[in-house]
Amino acid sequence: MASWCVRAVRQSYTIVASPSLVRASPRLLCTAAHQKSPGSGSEEESGAQKPELSPAEKALTEEKVQLEEQVKELTDKYKRALADTENLRHRSQKMVDDAKLYGIQGFCKDLLEVADILEKATECVPKEEVTSQNPHLKNLYDGLVMTEVQMQKVFTKHGLVKLNPDGQKFDPYEHEALFQAPVAGKEPGTVAAVTKVGYKLHGRTLRPALVGVVKAP
Repeated sequence: MASWCVRAVRQSYTIVASPSLVRASPRLLCTAAHQKSPGSGSEEESGAQKPELSPAEKALTEEKVQLEEQVKELTDKYKRALADTENLRHRSQKMVDDAKLYGIQGFCKDLLEVADILEKATECVPKEEVTSQNPHLKNLYDGLVMTEVQMQKVFTKHGLVKLNPDGQKFDPYEHEALFQAPVAGKEPGTVAAVTKVGYKLHGRTLRPALVGVVKAP
């Protein structure tokens, strides 16, 4: 039994160590590698190529792009409409505020004529005649002065301010020049005389002052 085992081992060693088998093994390995390489390249090429979309997927992609464009367009329209609404609100609020401030403009213009008459009446009274020896004239004069003062207080309360620009620089937005004349001792372009006082309502010129302006000699 032992001798049979030794013979079997020797035969197997002879087969493994055979030169023909050793020489054939590299060829077999190269052939196997060559056969494997085309298959691996095709797998890489197939992996690099993107899978082709189905018609349903293409339709969904196109619909997605269209919806995104619509959302962008609607968002832009919404922002524009919001800005227009805000501007309209500001304009409407300004119109309401202006109506509150200048709604009495016509009424004030009519009252200015009354104020002018009162002022002329007090200026026409000779001051030397207003004495205790002439009580009737004195009482009448005092009544006119008090009425004028009270009217100016009411004007000021409602934003109506008198403009008496005597000696000031001529302003075409607040003054209306009736004449020009050289006046000694006064700078050209200043107001030399006020024929009629002006008025402003909440900073807006309601009636320009009628003035005479100094011109260069």
